[in-house]
Amino acid sequence: MYKILLSDKLSENIYRMVVEAPWVAKHCEPGQFIIVKLDEEGERIPLTICDYDREAGTVTIVFQPVGQSTQAMTSLKAGDAFEDFVGPLGRPSDLIDEPIEELKKKNIVFIAGGVGTAPVYPQVKWLHEHGIEADVIIGAKTKDLVILEEEFSKVCNLYITTDDGSYQRKGMVTVCLKDLVEKEGKKYDHCVAIGPMIMMKFVCLLTKELNIPTIVSMNPIMVDGTGMCGACRLQVGDEIKFACVDGPEFDGWLVDFDQAMQRSRMYKTEEGREILKKIEGDTHHGGCGHCGGDK
Repeated sequence: MYKILLSDKLSENIYRMVVEAPWVAKHCEPGQFIIVKLDEEGERIPLTICDYDREAGTVTIVFQPVGQSTQAMTSLKAGDAFEDFVGPLGRPSDLIDEPIEELKKKNIVFIAGGVGTAPVYPQVKWLHEHGIEADVIIGAKTKDLVILEEEFSKVCNLYITTDDGSYQRKGMVTVCLKDLVEKEGKKYDHCVAIGPMIMMKFVCLLTKELNIPTIVSMNPIMVDGTGMCGACRLQVGDEIKFACVDGPEFDGWLVDFDQAMQRSRMYKTEEGREILKKIEGDTHHGGCGHCGGDK
């Protein structure tokens, strides 16, 4: 069992938990995720890692209730526990493998939307700890939906924009990025965008126009986290990838966002899954060892 040490709300519909998970805390890196189960019969729920403390043996997760299982998670309090807390899963951010001196030469901007703000934080915090100050754009519909502002303000140059103009800047994250580059003289060598797929799609369209190489963290439906189920299949350039084992980070200019969004909608129904299985053939799964999709 994995004890919950803290459970609170960051906004109207976004929750945070600090979980006692020493092994995961010891081995996880920025960019990775975990899978939790509430009980023995519970659904497997993939969640990105928002923060970790190796010394304390804790991992922080942030989630938004979208289904029965995540809705049930909202009732958990400090002292309750998860049956399973599996991870770290996925590949860490590529940034942590680059030489620090090379990273210091880059101007890096992160663009975060909604609950996607959470997985941006450990990357920015890691950079800050290594003497690198990145710019971060956080987008939300209204001021009340902005999360982790205090945490980010300590580790980066923070820009907040809201759709309704209720806090700081007004407009989508793409408007903010374009203003920073074209009106405020900012120059960026690298961009990381994490948020809803539609947001990442339009960020990538803009960064391609501005010639800023962009990494996105893909969040399609996941079931097992090992590539076996085929839920998180993606078209990335000429290749088929699976977000849970090949990602979650990919070159945003190569991701087929339209296909990914359509596939996520289809995968939610039994009929849709059968159609996808027939269309995708041997590439429907990524790691089951039987269909050929793992070769």
